[in-house]
Formats: sequence, C-alpha cells, structure tokens
Amino acid sequence: MSSVVILMGSKSDMPFVKEIVSALEAFAIRAELRIASAHKSARYLLDALAAYETRGDVGAYITVAGRSNALSGMVDANVAAPVIACPPYSEKFAGSDLYSSLRMPSGVAPAVVLEPSAAALLAAKILAAGDPGLRARIVEAQRAQTEALVAADAELGSARGQSVGAGE
Repeated sequence: MSSVVILMGSKSDMPFVKEIVSALEAFAIRAELRIASAHKSARYLLDALAAYETRGDVGAYITVAGRSNALSGMVDANVAAPVIACPPYSEKFAGSDLYSSLRMPSGVAPAVVLEPSAAALLAAKILAAGDPGLRARIVEAQRAQTEALVAADAELGSARGQSVGAGE
C-alpha cells in the first residue's frame, strides 16, 4: 500500500499535522512525518524527496507550512506524486499568508486544501485509485456521513411545514 508523507515546515506545525494524521488513520492510511524547510534546509529537503522518489512507494505528499509557503511548491516541483498543500491559518496575518500557497509558477501544481481532515480525505481518494479496499472505506465513510445528516434532518421533522424566524 502506498503511504502519505507529511512534510511540515517546523515543529510548531505539529498540532495541525496531528489532525491530518488522525483523519488518515480513520481510513487506515499510514503517514510518515518529516520536518524540512524550503527556506532553511533546502538541500536536506531535496535529498529527502530524492530518497522518497527512488523508493517509489509514496502515493501523496501533504505539506504543512505557514507564512511564506515555499515548501509546497518546492516539493511539487521535485516529485511525481500528487502534493496537497494544507497551510495552517494564522490570525496574526489575517489569513493573508495563505496567498503564498495559491500562486505557483508554471509546471508546479500542488492542490490547496485548508482543512486538515479534507487534506487527508483528498490523499485517501488519490490512494484509493489503486486500492479497492480503501475505496470501499471511503464510500462507507461517505454513507455514514450522509446517514448522520439525514438523521439530523429527521430530528427537525416536527418543524416541517412551519416557518422559523423573526415575527412569530
């Protein structure tokens, strides 16, 4: 089975990464965690990526870097597997740091997904293209999510036909 490599720009990204790992574990997907910075440890990062590409068992990379996210583009430009950029939101910059994940040069195309669980789901769907068991687990998770929403709607059944709002 292919794995997912999660690369974070610094150790301070670990709480955010744990959310991704938890969501991957729900699909029984193994993740390998690494810390490398495109700015501060470029050679180290490139060497690690070369080793993964030689190994050939990485199905997707998820990159987690805030502020100036060069990590996602650097990874995508140097690997053949899909890259999912999942930058943590920063109140400090009012979200403007997310822009560095959106604009990439030609030939560089990491997907950008802002929610950790959604980044894990996208990675799972990528891996599921070659794994029928994983595909079945995704379908089951989607079915369970739908059932939960239908049940929540059914709880509102007593309000059907009644308008709710101001002026009543």
